[in-house]
Amino acid sequence: MKKRILVSALSLVVMMGVTTAWAASKIDGKVTNQSQVEQAANIAIGENNKARMGSISMKDSSVGKTGQVTNQSQVKQAANIAIGKGNEANMGSIGMQNAKVEGKLTNQSQVKQAANIAIGENNKANMGSVNMTGGSIGKTGVVTNQSQVQQAANIAIGKGNTANMGSINMQNAKIDGKLTNQSQVKQAANIAIGENNTANMGSVNMTGGSIGKTGSVTNQSRVEQAANIAIGKGNTANMGSINMQNSKVDGRVLNQSQVKQAANIAIGENNTANMGSVNLKNSTVGKTGVLVNQSNVKQAANIAIGKGNEASMGSVTVE
Repeated sequence: MKKRILVSALSLVVMMGVTTAWAASKIDGKVTNQSQVEQAANIAIGENNKARMGSISMKDSSVGKTGQVTNQSQVKQAANIAIGKGNEANMGSIGMQNAKVEGKLTNQSQVKQAANIAIGENNKANMGSVNMTGGSIGKTGVVTNQSQVQQAANIAIGKGNTANMGSINMQNAKIDGKLTNQSQVKQAANIAIGENNTANMGSVNMTGGSIGKTGSVTNQSRVEQAANIAIGKGNTANMGSINMQNSKVDGRVLNQSQVKQAANIAIGENNTANMGSVNLKNSTVGKTGVLVNQSNVKQAANIAIGKGNEASMGSVTVE
């Protein structure tokens, strides 16, 4: 049974007014979401809920060669919360499922003094991020995340949770075009607590899928005065990193991250903490593949505490 509770008339107005969603649509023209959210709360409580604030959501849709989709959101002094099971909380983000992009898709989000929270089981909390499940970015496709996150908290608590801040996340996606993450995170906390949690800050994460010969993936993130924390069992904390699992790379992958006065921490059992690193697991880099790490880490702490933990800083790791 699906339940959704929206608290107060203000919440209802916020949810309807600043989020754009498409299902089974084709976009060849120009679509822009220009939202400003201030002193507001967007709340979903129960099971399989989605709370969106200043976001764009696409499912089974396509953006043609001439199509342009832009999310220009400004979120200040606001809370975006999903509580229960299978919940997703999105703030200043673009979410795509089985979407095909041949044109231009851009996320230009500014998040300040805000909280994005998912509590329970199998929850996702996304702030200033681009998330892609399935689908493809064609040769002419350009996907860019230009997020600025300041004085904000992005939190996932429970089991199987993911907290993303200023990141691009892909699952089983095919990239033949250009994908760029240009995120700036300052005075912010990105936290995942519990079991099998992942906390990503200023990172590009790819599970499955492929980067073709013409594909280019670049991470140009700047993280300053921030904390990225995963606590519990089987957790992963990534800051200013590119992480690929079960992926094939025939194109170009470049990490140019700058991390300053920041802490990247994983505490518990079988945890992994990555800072300014490129990490490949069960992935292949083909003859035409190029992988470069040009990260700069200064006045920062990268810590893994407990049992079976790994901590990587300014490194390239291949397993």
